[in-house]
Amino acid sequence: MIFQTKDIFFLITCSFLVMFMQAGFLMLESGLVRAKNSINVAAKNLLDLILVFLVFWLVGFGLMFGDSLEGVAGSSLFMVDKHEVPLAAFFILQAMFCATATTIISGAISERAKLSAYALMVLLVTVLIYPLFGHWAWGGLLNTENEPWLASLGFMDFAGSTVVHSTGAWAALAVIAVVGARKGRFDEDGNPQRIQGHNAVLATAGCLILWIGWVGFNGGS
Repeated sequence: MIFQTKDIFFLITCSFLVMFMQAGFLMLESGLVRAKNSINVAAKNLLDLILVFLVFWLVGFGLMFGDSLEGVAGSSLFMVDKHEVPLAAFFILQAMFCATATTIISGAISERAKLSAYALMVLLVTVLIYPLFGHWAWGGLLNTENEPWLASLGFMDFAGSTVVHSTGAWAALAVIAVVGARKGRFDEDGNPQRIQGHNAVLATAGCLILWIGWVGFNGGS
């Protein structure tokens, strides 16, 4: 893949727009939970951004885009050198995509997971689940000689509807199946009870920010 200066500028711009989506997720999720749990939800969104950047740089990016091992996983490009500007720009955008996938889990399990437990989920997704599935679909983006499993079968995902959003949602569904519903969500007879979010204005502002960031998400793709 050959990058020109304008390509790098475009990727960095889109990366910051996708990063801005993290603020949108934080506001949306925090506004839709009870006030007593809003800081926990906000902390999870900040934590997953920090962890993803570090762990995806150490392991995930290489597993996803490195030289392919039998179409299953990458074996190079670990710990991208910041001086390799085109590659570093591509890494930043892909790290933000990974952060988006993990944040889906944060929203799905709001109000029913400790911060430490959520951190372990983020590590599992960032180190193993997301980069491996990402390699199967997008592993040939940097190295056209790679023949990742799904891509070689004709699978295509232009903007991450499966690689990012579905992967995050599948992981969230698995977690929800384990932790169950929030306390008070159902009465003793099994009837659903409404749990009102504490700040609709905050949630609406978060939705608007996500809409803005979406331009960078699809544009960067």
